[in-house]
Amino acid sequence: MTIVLHPVWSNGVQKLKVVSQTPIKPPQGLLPPAHDDQIHAVRCIQQLRSKDKAIEKYIYLSQLKDADHAMFYRLCLANMAEITPLIYTPTVGDACLQYSHIFRKPEGLYISIKDKGKIGQILRNWPRIEDARISVVTDGSRILGLGDLGVNGMPISIGKLSLYVAGAGIRPHSTVPICLDLGTDNQKFLEDPLYLGLRQRRLALAETHEFMDEFMREMAAVFPKLLIQFEDFATDKAFAYLDTFRDRYPLFNDDIQGTGAVVLSGFLNAAKLSSAASGRSLTDHKILFLGAGSAGVGVAMQLMSFFKLQGLSTEEARSRIYLVDSQGLIYDGRGPMAEHKKYFSRKDYNGPPMTDLTDIVNYVQPTALLGLSTTKGAFNQSVIETMAALNPRPIIFPLSNPVRLSECEFHEAVEWTQGRVLFASGSPFPEEEFAGRVLYPGQGNNMYIFPGLGLGAILARASKVTDSMVEASSLGLADSLTADERAQDLLYPRVERIREISTQIALSVIRAAQKAGVDRSTDLRVMSDAELLAFVRSRMWNP
Repeated sequence: MTIVLHPVWSNGVQKLKVVSQTPIKPPQGLLPPAHDDQIHAVRCIQQLRSKDKAIEKYIYLSQLKDADHAMFYRLCLANMAEITPLIYTPTVGDACLQYSHIFRKPEGLYISIKDKGKIGQILRNWPRIEDARISVVTDGSRILGLGDLGVNGMPISIGKLSLYVAGAGIRPHSTVPICLDLGTDNQKFLEDPLYLGLRQRRLALAETHEFMDEFMREMAAVFPKLLIQFEDFATDKAFAYLDTFRDRYPLFNDDIQGTGAVVLSGFLNAAKLSSAASGRSLTDHKILFLGAGSAGVGVAMQLMSFFKLQGLSTEEARSRIYLVDSQGLIYDGRGPMAEHKKYFSRKDYNGPPMTDLTDIVNYVQPTALLGLSTTKGAFNQSVIETMAALNPRPIIFPLSNPVRLSECEFHEAVEWTQGRVLFASGSPFPEEEFAGRVLYPGQGNNMYIFPGLGLGAILARASKVTDSMVEASSLGLADSLTADERAQDLLYPRVERIREISTQIALSVIRAAQKAGVDRSTDLRVMSDAELLAFVRSRMWNP
């Protein structure tokens, strides 16, 4: 049995308590005489695989986590590629849609607008306050590409935290899933007699400011060592809350910053392969985005780092990025637009509105086409063949989740580019054979980033999550490919290595926090990289 000395605070004095990293077995007689953990793992995976539908597998895994969390995470680590799509995207989308119907047992904290004025009292009902280190908070207003799901968004918080545990070894008892119930505009749910949330329309952004101020203030008071991840807030709220709170509390928004970081990492590797094929400089790349919500603009902001790393100025970097929304190419002469779109609005185009994506591709002549539009089939044959005509190795990233909302599928991109595509998607697709070669799709899944980013921020006891820490996580991921993975033109490492990857990312994030002066674990500054890596590994929980 592994023993860990875990620091806790009591009456202002730091003490150490003994924490077992492995669960204590029940006394003799409370298990069958021939029970064996290794054989039981085989039994559990067989039970999982006996289920026909993904949602049934999700329900089984949820019950297993509740009954035996060590076995649940043991299965995750041994079968990451198989289980990750079941506990998170794409299956978690269906779990959210059906949450009020498949609900068995509460997991996490539910705080509603009716709790305003007593949020701290409710937070103190959490049974493991001393252990709390990481919380994923959603208000369910924009779940994946599914829209406003209200309190049915809770599986998003639960699923993300399961990946923190599996991917970075954060202790299960230190996680706090939270869903804020501010109403919903989903009429189907409001009329559903089984719906678990408030039966009222969602409050507008202006009406939520006092509630969110109280919530964040009380979170910091009740959980002083907590890192907060905002997840799946509607675009206006996502930007507003990040801007309001990011310098006051340790937090980040995964849709804006995490998605941007994971896409930047894949793009770094794709751009090198594309430039090698075309002979053009890395500074010559141009990126066209379909989708200008919080994720699209967040990714665009992060990808400016790619050009700045090549020596371009901020303005030059911005000029290499084009955005398209539901009304077409975004440019100043088009008229009024949402505030978050203005930064990338083109000043060098004054013609009539351009709405056809193939026409826009021909006009921009991008080397990369990225989709965060949740519009199935938006990257059609005409669009992709045009990209292939412009580039020896076109970069095509349909990043919308879940699969049924992806802008194109891998087999389509392979066929329409004659196998030349550099591809990454938000949801998983199977490998494809083309001209005697096996081609592997990349998956720009945020789980490559946020576990290591969170672990590094927690261990550094960062007072805030800086842009440099997010960028460090992205560069750490880009550099994590093995020689074998590079030989196969992979843009992302194999997910089975997630713990190894998260360790390296955590190291990079801690160093970035130290450089920015936001680390409060100052004793880590004197460690060499080798010592710090060993320290990070020692703090990772193993089932």
